[in-house]
Amino acid sequence: MSVRTARTTGASRADLVADAALALLAGRGMRGLTHRAVDEAAGLPQGSTSNVARTRQALLELAVRRLAEREARVLGLHEMPDPRAGAGSLTDAMALATHRALSRNRELTLARYELALEATRRPELRAHFDAAGAQFRELLTGLVTGLGSTDPDRHSLSLIAWADGLMFSCVAGSFSARVPTLEEVRASLGELLDGMLATRRATDG
Repeated sequence: MSVRTARTTGASRADLVADAALALLAGRGMRGLTHRAVDEAAGLPQGSTSNVARTRQALLELAVRRLAEREARVLGLHEMPDPRAGAGSLTDAMALATHRALSRNRELTLARYELALEATRRPELRAHFDAAGAQFRELLTGLVTGLGSTDPDRHSLSLIAWADGLMFSCVAGSFSARVPTLEEVRASLGELLDGMLATRRATDG
């Protein structure tokens, strides 16, 4: 399977290398990730990847950092609503982010799973992987707190686990042949979030 990455105008050499690494992870898996393969996929002279990330660990860390940057755009962290806008706004935002990951960004999602599994075997990579995801976990915990969650840490974990489970099932699991519609994602997410906030609404009522 041939993996090539498009050059992005103004992209740094490190970004080109990281994007090529992510494309290789999605297309060929962890075994297909080598410095030579990254050079080829990025269209760079041989040895360029080694100049940016000399070791395999450094290359993986570079890929994790780039993954976090790109996923932040996919998830639209800058678009997340003010809790005062209500649970419906959070449902809309999270449903859109999840659907983007399932549809237009499937390769990026596959690369994340490859890196997540590798991080279970490399404690030094796990630290980078967990730190990269912390910004979304912290943001979501703050949002559900603002919506009146009675247990924001547990509720944010449940929301993330639901989204991760859906993405895995529809990208690499038994439902990979069918991508749910945005409306279907929103309906399921809305049911989950409504259940979490029901206790607060009952108390307020």
